[in-house]
Amino acid sequence: MSQRVLTTESGAPVADNQNSASAGVGGPLLLQDQHLLEKLARFNRERIPVGAPPTPLRQWGRVVHARGSGAYGHFEVTDDVTDFTHADFLSAVGKRTEVFLRFSTVADSLGGADAVRDPRGFAVKFYTEEGNYDLVGNNTPVFFIKDPIKFPDFIHSQKRDPFTGRQEPDNVWDFWAHSPEATHQVTWLMGDRGIPASYRHMNGYGSHTYQWTNAEGEVFFVKYHFKTNQGIRCLSSEQAAELAGRDPNSHQTDLLQAIERGVNPSWTLYVQVMTAAEAADYRFNPFDLTKVWPHADHPLRRVGRLVLDRNPDNVFAEVEQAAFSPNNFVPGIGPSPDKMLQGRLFAYADAHRYRLGVNHTQLAVNAPRATTADNYGRDGLMASNSQGRYAKNYEPNSYGGPVETGRPLSAPLAVTGWTGTHEAARHTKDDDFSQAGELYRLMSEDERSRLVANIAGGLSKVSRDDVIEKNLAHFHAADPEYGRRVEEAVHALRED
Repeated sequence: MSQRVLTTESGAPVADNQNSASAGVGGPLLLQDQHLLEKLARFNRERIPVGAPPTPLRQWGRVVHARGSGAYGHFEVTDDVTDFTHADFLSAVGKRTEVFLRFSTVADSLGGADAVRDPRGFAVKFYTEEGNYDLVGNNTPVFFIKDPIKFPDFIHSQKRDPFTGRQEPDNVWDFWAHSPEATHQVTWLMGDRGIPASYRHMNGYGSHTYQWTNAEGEVFFVKYHFKTNQGIRCLSSEQAAELAGRDPNSHQTDLLQAIERGVNPSWTLYVQVMTAAEAADYRFNPFDLTKVWPHADHPLRRVGRLVLDRNPDNVFAEVEQAAFSPNNFVPGIGPSPDKMLQGRLFAYADAHRYRLGVNHTQLAVNAPRATTADNYGRDGLMASNSQGRYAKNYEPNSYGGPVETGRPLSAPLAVTGWTGTHEAARHTKDDDFSQAGELYRLMSEDERSRLVANIAGGLSKVSRDDVIEKNLAHFHAADPEYGRRVEEAVHALRED
């Protein structure tokens, strides 16, 4: 039987389903990549609202991060970082900015339990005087994939199977078997930090690499780390199963009650900083979302303190209608060539325009608070921005409408080479396994034992031997002891 050919929805053959099209090797992604945009746009529209028939006024559910909790608070600068960025909300020690933070699980639906083994979303909206800045991250510093064209495939493998209606180990581990770059994040997820005890007791990470620009125009690349001041607390698989059965809303309950009691959770924000010159010649790709920057190379620099001190009055209006998009930047902060970030610059905003409507930015939780949006956007469903009979909706005009500043928010990214799909340039330590092995060797013996048990518990349920062997090869490549112990544990479980 001849091999089936992957095609676009118009029937055209797909040449490369592993790499998004970019402006040269390592450059930003291109709007002309029809296959990427089609996959992401379809993915955003795969869910229909509960109940029938769907109507234009219905809210459509999130495909991922559906189960969420949130709270308001403030961010206060504690340390001078003006050498690295001219962002106004970071311009002076003591400066405060109102924030909204949404936590979430990733894979399950809105009705899922909180205490599950799953990454957690950690999305912060800063209501700055120069516009809203959205920092969309997770409670892990890395992710499973490094190119956004694989994101729909990855989520499909982790979601409910179209036939059985449940998460299937065959799908989960088959995708990971063919995605060796996932080994680092799998080691995080299956380790002791895979199930936080509460949202208050976990760290948050920007995960991606971002660009900072100072007043002199110098470029720096940064990674964000929000370290919990409550201390890290996590659950074992057994504890989580018991808690999820007793109180599926455990994390929501904990956050709500803590703030109502006046026990306001807080996080200290640190950044790692890399100069543009260092990034150009680093030993691995610094824009690879499956990698961390070693602290020995780039130590943490304290920036400020984030405090949550007010619960929403209406969970639907303020938590479920909250819309975060990593393309909401402010002057002094911008994107890097991180491919996953580049894809999310399109995908998040597109998802919200579909899920909430084109005027979702006018909802109270999403609208600017320290400034006013002033542009030529008009009309659309649920519009409240007519701006009066004399306002014009085009630019330029001679009627006193808003005008451009001519000042870019961030520095330009240099590009070179041909447009097209490119594999990432190879660096001296650009492999998929060394950091997973380093993480394993950092663990205590008890942590290693639990990690092995968690992996084997899922991998042993896979029906195909070749998929099991592919995954075992990844753990062997990360660390020989790691691979041997997982292999022995899997075989023991399959013989029972």
